[in-house]
Amino acid sequence: MIKNILSHCVNSLIFISAYWLILCPAQAQSNNDAPVRMAVAGITHGHVSWILSRKKTDLLLVGIYEPNTELAQRLVKQYGLSSSLIYNNLNKMLDAVKPEAVAAFGSILQHMEVVEACAPRHIDVMVEKPLATTLQQALKMETLAKKFNIKLLTDFETSWYPSTVKTYELVNDSNYIGKIKKVVIHDGHEGPKEIGVSKEFLEWLTDPVQNGGGALIDFGCYGANLMTYLMNGEQPLSVTAVTQQFKPDIYPRVDDEATIVVTYPSAQCIIQASWNWPFGRKDMEVYGQKGYVISVNKNNMRLRTKPDSTEHTLQVTSKEVAVYDDPFSYFTDVIHNKIKVPENGVYALKTNVTVVRILEAARESANSGKTVYLGK
Repeated sequence: MIKNILSHCVNSLIFISAYWLILCPAQAQSNNDAPVRMAVAGITHGHVSWILSRKKTDLLLVGIYEPNTELAQRLVKQYGLSSSLIYNNLNKMLDAVKPEAVAAFGSILQHMEVVEACAPRHIDVMVEKPLATTLQQALKMETLAKKFNIKLLTDFETSWYPSTVKTYELVNDSNYIGKIKKVVIHDGHEGPKEIGVSKEFLEWLTDPVQNGGGALIDFGCYGANLMTYLMNGEQPLSVTAVTQQFKPDIYPRVDDEATIVVTYPSAQCIIQASWNWPFGRKDMEVYGQKGYVISVNKNNMRLRTKPDSTEHTLQVTSKEVAVYDDPFSYFTDVIHNKIKVPENGVYALKTNVTVVRILEAARESANSGKTVYLGK
């Protein structure tokens, strides 16, 4: 009798497992840690090399959508990939290769198109920063992500920095500096043309529609993202911005210099975004009631707090703090449900809708010459 019951249970489990595999192959893959089937939507962004040259086996590149056939053939040849991966129609690619996830490397405006195509197909998406060019787009993308229950992440280089995570820990977990009062964030470089980005990248990066602006969007988004993260998602009260064109002969349609002041009930953030720095930089100063934390770069920091008041230097790596130094490893682990994106984390949808809200207010402020007050 017991033997018959056990036999029946085993057979039932086998049947249920087979049924589950048929209905939910993606979930079965995730549970087995099979490589994530990932496609790329757009390859005009200079950072696309991060995924095209990647050698790790946690993802399998199954398709590349790019309407610029010459560019697609050139990059496929450059990275030693098969030309069979190339599609010039996004929907046809998604239906043909059936990816679990898509990484968007086109213009910021094209992020909307990617999410509109992927969400109804239940395909997770990660876009390059920022999430969208307008708040209207960002809110629509958020609605689609929630409606179809997809993961929608935004990738920032500073998300991989050990110093970013360590700063958060010192500010929010250890109370090292006390309550935040002022944050100053510097991001940018000499200018996209000056550093030699590709013609395809430069074309949309300097387009006010495709990119949403110039340095204000390209590098202002870093500061908006980091401050929203440090403030645990708290919404700002107001945004004031000034933009200028120091190089109108090179960038006639967009700003190349921007300063954004974001205020909160008890804190202030100054974001300095520029295509005019004498060198590339991504650094941050966080000042609290009793000390400060300065991230000089991704690994090196300067710290000072009361009562000691002596400045100390600190070098941090991914061995000392829990940070992914590869955004695609992070994305695949999120897809495999190994980790959950924190609601107010740097990659999080909620955080990055706030980023776009700040950037849109900054653009409005710069155009009007007035402070923009944000409703709750």
